[in-house]
Amino acid sequence: MKQHAEKEILQPTLLCDKKGNLNPASIGFARKPLINSNLSGHMMRKKKWNYWCVYGDEILFSATISHLDYAAVCFVYFLEYETQRYFEKTITIPLGGKLKMPTQVLESVSFSSSEMTIDMTYIHNETHLSVSIPNFDGDGLRANLVIQHPPADESLNVVIPWNRKTFQFTGKHHTLPTSGHVTIGNRRFIFMPEESFAVLDYGRGVWPREATWNWGMASQRVRGRRIGLNLGGKWTDGTGMTENAVFVDGKMTKIHEDLLFDYDREDFMQRWKVKTKFTNQVSLTFSPFFERVAATNAGLVKSEVHQMFGYYDGTILLENGETLVIQQMLGCIEEHRAKW
Repeated sequence: MKQHAEKEILQPTLLCDKKGNLNPASIGFARKPLINSNLSGHMMRKKKWNYWCVYGDEILFSATISHLDYAAVCFVYFLEYETQRYFEKTITIPLGGKLKMPTQVLESVSFSSSEMTIDMTYIHNETHLSVSIPNFDGDGLRANLVIQHPPADESLNVVIPWNRKTFQFTGKHHTLPTSGHVTIGNRRFIFMPEESFAVLDYGRGVWPREATWNWGMASQRVRGRRIGLNLGGKWTDGTGMTENAVFVDGKMTKIHEDLLFDYDREDFMQRWKVKTKFTNQVSLTFSPFFERVAATNAGLVKSEVHQMFGYYDGTILLENGETLVIQQMLGCIEEHRAKW
């Protein structure tokens, strides 16, 4: 027993039809960001985000600009691996102010307020990510990072169809070499492109009122090769599509099977197991060393994220028949429950 192979999209395609409902021709996956997320209508149901996570030598740094229709939510966090110093700052703007989210994965987007400025500018195969926060855990924060998009690299671009009126396009771009620095107070963290890699999570869709998902990811240099993992579960189950893939030196092996995430909801710091539903194509364990909890409860709107930082171990079978062995690979895994 195994799942069917998903349709591969090979030319630019619109996500939505003229009524703002799902365009059936967009259901599938692409190795390049070919989907134009032309969302319209669906008052208060549209969700749009650009999430960046950068794995540095000493710290993990993340910046997000999102628009949930009823509010814009922008947040920045960092984790220093050795000391486990962690801080997160979030800004919420009711109804989203003047924030406009682009319809293409690699279009520029920026947000600015007196408390936080985030700028994601795409130009000539590079994203220039700059962040400025006057008060970040009592310190000033400034980040200037240059993220390369190697032109030959493949990325994961998938449309998940719940039905014609609820659907999600996700773009996951992995192992993007990153240079620059993040300064927090009088400490400066340098990012070198040989060892520092960024991950982009681009999301555009119309969501059901309640949703739960798992997402696991990692982008590291492993024994000389750039390896990226993208592992998703729950939210895609039963749709005929997955967001599962592994990248080796820019080439993607698409994993067409659903993944099962096995973990302890009473204690997220226990070891997680991730495996393919029918075959042994993916067999991974994840050992956390730090738990990030981000919870909001604003009555009608509730969200709870448990994002774990830790290490992957195990095996993944590649398209070419090779068994990729993963050992102590730094990454993240999460459970997110949303009522939004």
